[in-house]
Amino acid sequence: QVQLVESGGGLVQVGGSLRLSCAVSGRTLRSYAMGWFRQAPGKERQFVAAIAWSSDYTVYADSVKGRFSLSRDSSKNTVTLQMNSLKPEDTAAYYCAAAYSVGTIVAGTGVDYWGQGTLVTVSS
Repeated sequence: QVQLVESGGGLVQVGGSLRLSCAVSGRTLRSYAMGWFRQAPGKERQFVAAIAWSSDYTVYADSVKGRFSLSRDSSKNTVTLQMNSLKPEDTAAYYCAAAYSVGTIVAGTGVDYWGQGTLVTVSS
């Protein structure tokens, strides 16, 4: 069984930074793409970013492009979402996800594994 465990959420002021990590255990996901979603209270879960496991190909939602950066460390089986210039609208629970391809994650369908989520709160 594959497990995704997020860490790094918390409270930050507007304009600040946070780094979220997702540790993958259970087996090596060399054939999987990884990504992040977020869900604000009362809103639907939305795509944030995705990265191919075997390359540096990344895709970002327009709302975070230029502020967020997604990377992966294959040797540690982790992916990291660096979030800069945070805004109040970034407040949400952030979920790590694993799927067959970057396209699958972007589409929001067919995600094979989910993490339990980590809360990010941006205060003004």
